[in-house]
Amino acid sequence: MSKPRLRFAPSPTGYLHIGGVRTALFNWLWARKTGGTFILRIEDTDQERSTEASRAVIFESMKWLGIDWDEGPSAGGEHGPYTQMERLPLYKQKADELVAAKKAFRCYCTKAELDAQREALKAKDPKAQFKYPGTCRTRTDQPDLPYVVRFMTDRSGSVRYVDKVFGEITTPNIEQQDFVLLRSDGVPLYNFGAVVDDMMMGVTLVARGRDHMINTPPQIMLYEAFGVKPPEFAHLPMMLAPSGEKLSKRHGAVSVSEYSDTGYAPNAVLNYLARFGWSHGDQEVFSKEELTQAFSWEACGRGDGKFDAKKFLAINHEHLKTDKLMPSDEYATRTLPFLEKRGVTGTDAAALKRALYTIRDRATTFVQAAEMLDPFFREPPVMDDKAAEKFLVKDAAPRITGFRDALAKASEWTEAALEASVNAWLAESGLEMKLVGQPVRVALMGRTASPSLFQVLFVLGRETSLARLTRAAETAASR
Repeated sequence: MSKPRLRFAPSPTGYLHIGGVRTALFNWLWARKTGGTFILRIEDTDQERSTEASRAVIFESMKWLGIDWDEGPSAGGEHGPYTQMERLPLYKQKADELVAAKKAFRCYCTKAELDAQREALKAKDPKAQFKYPGTCRTRTDQPDLPYVVRFMTDRSGSVRYVDKVFGEITTPNIEQQDFVLLRSDGVPLYNFGAVVDDMMMGVTLVARGRDHMINTPPQIMLYEAFGVKPPEFAHLPMMLAPSGEKLSKRHGAVSVSEYSDTGYAPNAVLNYLARFGWSHGDQEVFSKEELTQAFSWEACGRGDGKFDAKKFLAINHEHLKTDKLMPSDEYATRTLPFLEKRGVTGTDAAALKRALYTIRDRATTFVQAAEMLDPFFREPPVMDDKAAEKFLVKDAAPRITGFRDALAKASEWTEAALEASVNAWLAESGLEMKLVGQPVRVALMGRTASPSLFQVLFVLGRETSLARLTRAAETAASR
């Protein structure tokens, strides 16, 4: 049995929506699990809205997510070109084949004529749905006039197929009309272009959102008209907004680039999207490898789900704080650009990696990680004016100095040795840590919230720590 061939066919008309990514992911997971082929095809027939910038966003987003393709733009393949507007001669050829076989016909009806018929029907019955009345269906002449090519739909019988998610689906043909295959400018409509491309590219399984179920019966009719066995179909439940509406930008971040820019981990995005319409027992958190191994169509649900931004963030947090899912080297490398956006430059990944353990349990995104790590790598750290006014006061100066001197006596610069030295000084001086902690924290990090003081000291190192404490003591003494 031949290996599966699956595809993702986005339109380059804007950002890459995470709903589309979910579709791409399920196709990619099945191709990778079965050793099949994953094809990327660009459906750019909407020329008014398609742009090169949008194409670039699709490629960049998929590469960021780690969803690679075996055939398609930049990858090549035997069935190219993989952009629809470069395939117009093929669509004309296939449309002409159907016309010659009397399975399609040329329709010369103008838009004005069809609009008039539509309005007349509406006036007669406002609830009636207009269907093309078959005006040119039996026409034999070929006038030198613009025309579209329409499919000659058999209104008797029904289309039946077994969906890999929804089971057996039967649609009476009476619900169909003589739908347009090719516009007068030679550009195919969606159903025809998709069928020709899937047929010529040998696609064996079409997996897409449930909103495409309406397109499946006419597409199966086209396969049968060409004498070709249709591929299998799998329709996926929809991603809805919390309100139950179709998920869009007004409900929050929905583009891949937004999640990249706000510091999400690529695999965490895939993890959340995979669990949107698919389950594997009670497991919520997956590596990409685990997703690939566990994925199956049988485990896909039928019910639409509502997007949950809090759960999405929680999944991202699980990935960031787990070394198995986000190795420290990768964490450091991905956090560096966000530090640089904050104006912290000259830091290398090795130095950043050394500080990660202080914030991993708390940072939910790389943006938050960069914010927490900022004081370690900015010299001097940005000082919170309110914190400085409250804690770097005159009577705090001797306590900060005493803390600094105790650190200088530590046998080695480790958390344990530093804590032991400070505890000995506290006992000797009769002070409590609560009188020292906040002034020292502000001195070292410029803020009242930070990791453990001894973690901070260890990461900053002897020279930087003592210098910051000296500077803060001087500031406090001068007030």
